[in-house]
Amino acid sequence: MGQNHHDGVAAYKKIQSAILERIEGGHLQPGDSVHSERELAKIHSVSLMTARHALTELEREGIVVRRRGAGTFVAPPRIHFNKLVGFTEQMASRGLQASSRTLVAKVVTGEPEIAARLNLSPSTSLVKVERLRQGGGEPFSLETCYVSAERFAGLAKEPMSNGSLFAILERDYKLEIAHADEEIDAIAADARMADLFDVAKGSPLLRIRQVIFSTAGRPEIYVLGIYRADRHTLLVRRFR
Repeated sequence: MGQNHHDGVAAYKKIQSAILERIEGGHLQPGDSVHSERELAKIHSVSLMTARHALTELEREGIVVRRRGAGTFVAPPRIHFNKLVGFTEQMASRGLQASSRTLVAKVVTGEPEIAARLNLSPSTSLVKVERLRQGGGEPFSLETCYVSAERFAGLAKEPMSNGSLFAILERDYKLEIAHADEEIDAIAADARMADLFDVAKGSPLLRIRQVIFSTAGRPEIYVLGIYRADRHTLLVRRFR
């Protein structure tokens, strides 16, 4: 078709953008069929190789999944853990509506291990907020946050069903979040988790334990997150 290299690069990016716009606009849902290579080549007046490259890149990014003999489909949404942002922001970056169901929001005592992680005395009262986080109607994570009840008095009464905990802490409590130390491992779903995530008991789940620090260097938030392993990708940049 007389394309030079730069035209081909621009063309495959244009195809990707068109598909992403349809996904983010809600016109294509997870599991929906995406145009084939031949259809994309015809629609965008490009070579079959350019159309194939566009789909290959989208598959590499986890946006689509290609099934041999069946076609190309919108992949289940995934979260990429490469930046310290809240769940609401993570979902927004994927073009998905975030929602939550609050399971627990109360002041608790008798959590010496968690209090120690927050550099507090063993008997310190903590606000515990446990929420089932959903994106695009799919259960993504079971998230339990702990903060000092003295430092964040009133947080248990905050309406957080669809709000960002980070946003509330930054806006109402003037907390400036800097970084998090994380421990990541795999666990098996118990009966409660299996029910919440709609998976079989014993299914693999990802567990991430975070201690989140303020810009003053103080540990302020402890987060225990349980995630569906098929909905998340951990990206790590390593330097030599």
